[in-house]
Amino acid sequence: MKLIIATIKPFKLEEVREALTSIGVRGMMVNEIKGFGAQSGHTEIYRGAEYAVNFVPKIKLEIVVAAAMVDQVVETITRTAQTRKIGDGKIFVLDVEQAVRVRTGEMNEDAL
Repeated sequence: MKLIIATIKPFKLEEVREALTSIGVRGMMVNEIKGFGAQSGHTEIYRGAEYAVNFVPKIKLEIVVAAAMVDQVVETITRTAQTRKIGDGKIFVLDVEQAVRVRTGEMNEDAL
């Protein structure tokens, strides 16, 4: 099993969710986050005053899938979330040693 952590632009969330559901992803965790990378924030004007926004709003997706699905999920997120502009996000893939469905006690891939 693999944990896929993806950061995407907030307005892409629903499109990415629909694309992942269509390829068989059955669940994901979503968090609103703030961060910076190459984009390094930006400046905005509010009531005539300019101020720096050092942390940019993003959405973090956490998805656990069978190892066989990883390439398809990563490709789907990349294709769907991509705007070809700075700040599109990142995807990380990590190993998952164990998963348990609390309600039933099912283990590992059965718990997904």
